[in-house]
Amino acid sequence: MKFEKKRAASKQEIPTSSMPDIIFMLLLFFMVATTMKEFDVLVTYKLPEAEAIEKIENKRLVSYVWVGNDERIQINDNLVDMKEIGEIMYARRVAIPNVIVSFRVDKGSDMGIVLDIQQELRKVDARRINYSTLLKQ
Repeated sequence: MKFEKKRAASKQEIPTSSMPDIIFMLLLFFMVATTMKEFDVLVTYKLPEAEAIEKIENKRLVSYVWVGNDERIQINDNLVDMKEIGEIMYARRVAIPNVIVSFRVDKGSDMGIVLDIQQELRKVDARRINYSTLLKQ
């Protein structure tokens, strides 16, 4: 008498009943954890280089001001005039009291326009200023 092993007639399959829950949790995680690019830069600029730089940890406190090589000024997604800077930054400072204004100025730009922007920022008491640069290699 020979003994034969009995094999199961059905195949073992991976249960997929919880797959939609897992996909939903992953989707939710990436939606919360991902940061999107906030602004489209309309001015052309090339940052100057520095020997020592310091990274800002909390990017949510930063409001960017771009000054292009043609001396156009951009705040957020809009090109602005010098007289509009004060009211825009005042509204931003009211919304975020410890806002940091980060200048991204073309290295060939005239420093006079940067000083004029600083004067407008002083009028609205936005005195935390940062200059964005690249690390010198």
